[in-house]
Amino acid sequence: MIAIAEFLSLTLDPIRLAILGTAAVGPVDVAVVALDLGVDERKVLREYGKLAGAGLIGADNRLDIEVLRELARSVPTDAPIDPAIVAGPWTDDEAVVLSRFFSGRRLISVPSNRSKRLLVLELLALEFEPGRRYQEREVDFALQLFFADYATLRRYLVDEGFMTRADGVYWRTGGRISGPGELI
Repeated sequence: MIAIAEFLSLTLDPIRLAILGTAAVGPVDVAVVALDLGVDERKVLREYGKLAGAGLIGADNRLDIEVLRELARSVPTDAPIDPAIVAGPWTDDEAVVLSRFFSGRRLISVPSNRSKRLLVLELLALEFEPGRRYQEREVDFALQLFFADYATLRRYLVDEGFMTRADGVYWRTGGRISGPGELI
């Protein structure tokens, strides 16, 4: 079985991610994927081989859903919060609040209390470098590593002023930059 770290490493490549997306809805045609991406067919074939070798794509050229289910079952659901999360620019009280909403690095739920939600959003905003422009798909990818409903997180980040959006491009405009109280 593929390990979680290997799966994440494999899916961080845009070509392999496009291949997986194609395989999720039907059989992969390497030539069509290469044409769609505007890259050499040999490069797509090489990346396809890595995915097939990891067992993510079956003999029918489709995504092997059972491998993903098995991978999902192996993810711990009751992990303590990742120490790197609470080691950020948080006061002790803020770290306690954050620890209630995370299991490992995964966000368990979006707080309904606005002040707690703002704290969670501020933590998520730290994933984005101030001044850098991000395409929507980059924002989505970063947020889905924390929570399945990444669109809700993206909307909250914009609505609460942690990020700004224009023409499908996002950039960080709020939140802390280093220590408690040091805002952008």
